[in-house]
Amino acid sequence: MALTPFHIAVAVRDIAETRDFYGNKLGFSEGRSAENWVDWNMFGHQFVTHLNPELGPEGKVPALYNPVDNYGVPIPHCGVIMQFEEWERFAKSLEGVITNYIIEPYIRFKGLPGEQRTLFFADPSGNALEFKGFRNIEDELFKA
Repeated sequence: MALTPFHIAVAVRDIAETRDFYGNKLGFSEGRSAENWVDWNMFGHQFVTHLNPELGPEGKVPALYNPVDNYGVPIPHCGVIMQFEEWERFAKSLEGVITNYIIEPYIRFKGLPGEQRTLFFADPSGNALEFKGFRNIEDELFKA
């Protein structure tokens, strides 16, 4: 299965804060930008942050939570699915960077079809991000 890159745009409260978080802290490379938006390379996908001044300097995008595997999963959320080894490296790179996980790194659906490594955190504007790791993405991605 050949996957093509996704494109997603989210609202943020401050562009400088966003550059620090996605660029400096997460290490995503910056692409095109303007005064009110920035493109980020999120593992080969185009993740775009757009300024929403209505959020205000301390504002956050609203989130709901849905129960999954005994955890409250934030809705909406987005992120990337990667091979297990890449997920392990990324999760390790977050040590000391992300101090307030929504869901700390763990194994979801352990021993069941679709077993995965996952973690959730939010950016400063409240956008929830999930990163998953599978041993074999093509075999595990859509298992029931």
